[in-house]
Amino acid sequence: MAELNSPLILGDLHLKNRVVMAPLTRSRATDDRVPTPMMAEHYAQRASAGLIISEATVISEEANGYLNTPGLFTDAQVEGWKAVTGAVHAKDGLIVAQLWHVGRVSHPDLLQGETPVSASTVQQAGQVSLLRPKRDYVAPRALEIAEIKEIVEQFKQAAIRAKDAGFDGVELHGANGYLIDQFLQSSTNHREDAYGGSVENRTRLLLEVVDALIEVWGAGRVGVHLAPRGDEHDMGDDDPRETFGYALQELGKRKIAFFFTREYLADDSISEYLKARSAGVPYIANMKLSRADAIELLNSGKADAVSFGKAYIANPDLFERLVQDAPLNELVFDNMIGVQTAEGYTDYPSLNETFGAGQAQH
Repeated sequence: MAELNSPLILGDLHLKNRVVMAPLTRSRATDDRVPTPMMAEHYAQRASAGLIISEATVISEEANGYLNTPGLFTDAQVEGWKAVTGAVHAKDGLIVAQLWHVGRVSHPDLLQGETPVSASTVQQAGQVSLLRPKRDYVAPRALEIAEIKEIVEQFKQAAIRAKDAGFDGVELHGANGYLIDQFLQSSTNHREDAYGGSVENRTRLLLEVVDALIEVWGAGRVGVHLAPRGDEHDMGDDDPRETFGYALQELGKRKIAFFFTREYLADDSISEYLKARSAGVPYIANMKLSRADAIELLNSGKADAVSFGKAYIANPDLFERLVQDAPLNELVFDNMIGVQTAEGYTDYPSLNETFGAGQAQH
């Protein structure tokens, strides 16, 4: 029976425990998307996690939807990430790079006047995150086939740079309404070519990118991040069970290291079904999990690992706190994103700093 502190093998990744730090956009990189020493400190503080999945990292400047998110497309960015991965490895941690293209979740003001791209010309409802004054999303431009091939190559080049930067693997961001998800889900993919229509066609881009990542890393160091609820960025699918089920079936044939779902627990959750459909791909559960949820998921074998996001923002030693059932720091929303301050980023105390060694309070 697996526990929080049970070791775990995900493909070629050997985790010291089953608590995973979820990817968390914090916008602390430079204007040129270079990771900073403060980011290295932040990640190193959290290296007791069995695995860290980096914040979403863009594969090109054209792939961005937010200021000051890091990239993996220049030499300077690789050097910045080397400091991060080195700091995590010095604490006996593992870290994989989450590779990202936002697709339509952007704005011409972030793209030097260019129109955001997507599977189809379906405009997202709502307003662009963090841009001020607020402005509506615009209708995206549908990608041409040749452009799709270029984006697959950009993912591959980012994976090569991730290896150069010292990461332990990569995770494809296929969730939360970003580009890969826009191709997957029927509400945003109205194409009539090889990338649209049938579930096989809508899954094509996801699988082409995964195959490119496997070429670089081997399947045992590649994971995929999915959001079957479609509850971010105005998404939706006619049959999520079949769309995501088919994707997991095909990812299972490739024997990837893991899949990660952003799906809160409820009667209509499909992640267990996806795990079964994958024929054995290890599953990392995520979204609003309590300590009791996490323990039950592991004890029952429903999930192979459990992941936390906001709890990791406020608790650098979250793994230790969960094992000890110790109290958690409260998350402060000020300075959480869109600022360059250490406050709210590297200044959350560990148990030892709060209570002194051996004085954890229950």
